[in-house]
Amino acid sequence: MNEFIQFLGEPIAQRSLWACAVIGFANGFVSALVVLRRSSLQIGTISCALLPGIALAILLFGLMQMSILIGAIIAGLMVGLGSLFVSRTSKVDHDTALSIIHTTGFAIGYIILIRLGLQQKVDDWLFGSIMSMGNADLWIAYGVSALAILSITALQRPLLIYLFDPRAATAMGIPTRAFSYGIFALIILVLVSSLQAVGAFLTLGLLVAPAATMYQLTNRAGLMFWGGGLIGGLGSVAAFFLSYPLGWHLGATIIVVLGAIFLLAYIFSPKYGLLQRKR
Repeated sequence: MNEFIQFLGEPIAQRSLWACAVIGFANGFVSALVVLRRSSLQIGTISCALLPGIALAILLFGLMQMSILIGAIIAGLMVGLGSLFVSRTSKVDHDTALSIIHTTGFAIGYIILIRLGLQQKVDDWLFGSIMSMGNADLWIAYGVSALAILSITALQRPLLIYLFDPRAATAMGIPTRAFSYGIFALIILVLVSSLQAVGAFLTLGLLVAPAATMYQLTNRAGLMFWGGGLIGGLGSVAAFFLSYPLGWHLGATIIVVLGAIFLLAYIFSPKYGLLQRKR
């Protein structure tokens, strides 16, 4: 216990704790978009597609933070939009096109990074390493988090109309196409900003579990944003305090904690829980 208290006094621990709180809250806030759009599996596929962008950026420009960020964003957008284009110009559906493109891109990215001798970095990008986040990583996460929260809050009413009834939104003059691309781009930015923290494989849990938990507790869509943010932030902070004494990987512990919270809501929710449905 004394060792843990001493660890909390270290700058790396304080930086990691802030990262857990901010990244957890932002992902939980944005997770309402993913749950309401029913696009969890698509977002999970795209999160793994960030790796080829990172690989190409390093191959062309070297191991620089900004090039990695831009490469990941471009890869996510290209896989998402490319799969949509393929599905509209061929007989395969969107999910099939997305699966083919993302797995091919992931394989190419993995080969490039291994050939460059970046095995340790690959592990960090796949599973996350909050403790190794630098100041640049944190400022990117803070900036993207602020952008996501402020933009969703400012546009929440037309956003909810679009999510629940796109036709009514069009009739009301809401720019539905712009909203569609804007939501997609915002989710990609949040994915990229969280990559160093929880990695490509685990970030889907952070972008789905908080709002899915709130979905078990309320039928008010507006509450899913702030409630999801609180669950994401508090759950990530709780995972920070659990991971060190238990010797667990912090990113994985965050997802385990959020999964446990979802399970509790699924069972004990006063209105929609499993126990209530059996009565």
